[in-house]
Formats: sequence, C-alpha cells, structure tokens
Amino acid sequence: MLAICIECSHQRGMGHLFRALNLIRFLEKKRAPYVLLVNADRAAAEILEERGITPVIVDLQDTRTDWEGRLIAQRGITVWLNDRLDTGAETAAHVKRAGALLFTVDDMGEGAALADGNFASLIFDPMQRVPGKSVYRGSDYLILNPEIAKYRRPRERMERILVTLGGSDTYGVTLQVIAYLKRWRQQAAAGASANTAFGKMITILLGPGSAVRREAETAVQGTDFAIAEHVPSLMAFFAEFDFAITGGGVTALEAAASGLPCMVIANERHEIQIGEYLERTGCAVFAGYYREMVPERIADVTDAQIREMSRRGMEAVNLSGAERIYGVVTEALQKRQEKE
Repeated sequence: MLAICIECSHQRGMGHLFRALNLIRFLEKKRAPYVLLVNADRAAAEILEERGITPVIVDLQDTRTDWEGRLIAQRGITVWLNDRLDTGAETAAHVKRAGALLFTVDDMGEGAALADGNFASLIFDPMQRVPGKSVYRGSDYLILNPEIAKYRRPRERMERILVTLGGSDTYGVTLQVIAYLKRWRQQAAAGASANTAFGKMITILLGPGSAVRREAETAVQGTDFAIAEHVPSLMAFFAEFDFAITGGGVTALEAAASGLPCMVIANERHEIQIGEYLERTGCAVFAGYYREMVPERIADVTDAQIREMSRRGMEAVNLSGAERIYGVVTEALQKRQEKE
C-alpha cells in the first residue's frame, strides 16, 4: 500500500494535489493500492469529490501524536510518499519507526535526510545539495498529466494567449499580468510594440483556489479578454492556445511538454530555477520573480521563436516520470522484502 501525503492551501497552492492526481491515474491503471492523505481544504475537497477520490483528512500541523504510525499500522502502508516540500524530522522519524519506506518529492526539509529516496524533479540547480539516502534528480522524474500525450501539438504563431498563474495564485499575480496586457494593447495601438497585441485572443484562467475572481472581472471590463474557470481537462484546454503566461511550477513544464510555449513568472523563490531551466532549454522565456518581473519580454517573441520553443518543449520534457518513480519504489520494496 502506497500512501501519498500532500498539503493544499491558498498559501501552499494546489500543485501538490494535481501532481498527486497524476500519480493516482497511473496507480489506478496499474491497479496498485494507494491512499491519499491531505489536510482539510475546501478547494481540494471539491476537486477530489469531482474525481471520485475519497482521501483521509489529516492534521499536518500535528507533529507529536504520531498519527503517521497509527495510519501505517491500520492501513498496511508499506511506502510513504511525502510531497510537502519540507518534510519535518518528526514526520520522517514517525514513518521510519513504523517500518514504512519513506520517499519525498523536491524536498529540502530536515526529514528528507532520512528518506530512502528523494525525487528531485524540480531542482535544476546542479550546485544545490539535495538531502536523501538516494536522490533521483532531473526532469525524468516529473509527474506530469498523462493527457499531454493526447493533446500535444506544434505551435506556429502567437494568436491565442492563455494566462494561468496557478491553482491558487497566492499573490494575485494574475491581476498584475492583466494590467500589463492592457498596457501592451495600448502600446500596440500607438505603434510602440514590436510584436503587435492586436488580433490576439487573451483568456484568463482562474484556478480552483484563486481569490481574485471579482478583481479579475473588474480588471477586464472594457476589454475583449475572456475569463475561464473549472475547465474539465487542463491539457485539452491548453490545446486551444498558442502561448501561455504561467507560474513557475509544474504547469509550466506541462505546457512545454504539450508544445505550448510560455512566458514563466516565478510565484515563489524556489520557482526561479524552473523558469531559468525552461528558458535555458529553449522552450520558454523567463520574466523573473513576480516582485521584479519583466512581462514586457512577451512583446519581443517572434513567430520563429514560437515554432522553436514549441519543438524544444516537446523534445525536452519527458512524460514517463510516474512510471519511473513507480519502478524505483517497487524495486526498493522488493529489495527490503528479500532481506527480510
């Protein structure tokens, strides 16, 4: 039994939930037993109910009562995958003491040093030390939406632009981007933009945890910008667009893998290296950390760059991460059973 333990909130974001859902799709195809452990969060609960997944609600702030050990014993959990970025020493100790293998994802917490494996799929700085007994580093371990394979396609020119700044958009960066895009239109009207904004369809996608819906609706009044919410399939929705303005999390990587060029804005400091990696790979432009972002970079993107970014994204981002992670975990479990 594999336990997937994640944290969701407006502050933490929804990326961990969507990554878990991608992994769950793979596990269900393999008919591998799992249990999803998550803190109480309204937006997460609605998404899980819609997907027909019943989680176990846990108090992630409780580091003393060893609820982890009780769940491991009750559920027969053999592998614990902690996807919370900063695993605490107490959590790791509880899991290990209960006899389960511990794996973490992109984890720099104290407890990650005790992990049997750390899947560092979003840590692209080669100089950054990653804790863990074994470290599985690089984009080969990205857990991406399997629908990408169905909807990926090359892009030719920038005509339809999507703005998608995360499931929760913790800092309201969407509003800053809308303000810039309106200025871009005005500059284009004055002939000041190299890449004219005229004729481009612009859609603002608000995530399930976004708290800026009312402000966004007010901001787009008087424009032809569209606002979208609750799309049934994010990858199918991506297929409708030629360029995306995204946050610096997994969404940017999924867009690149689907052939959708991006301008990446880092919502968190740790996302800066993701934006830099995608620009270095040639499948995106990086506008910087949101507090110092330079959104004007979009105005210089040419159709030739769109074609090149689309091609490089589909070549560079691997879609087999969930299978690789499952293989690592299964092999580790087999080795332990052989020793016993």
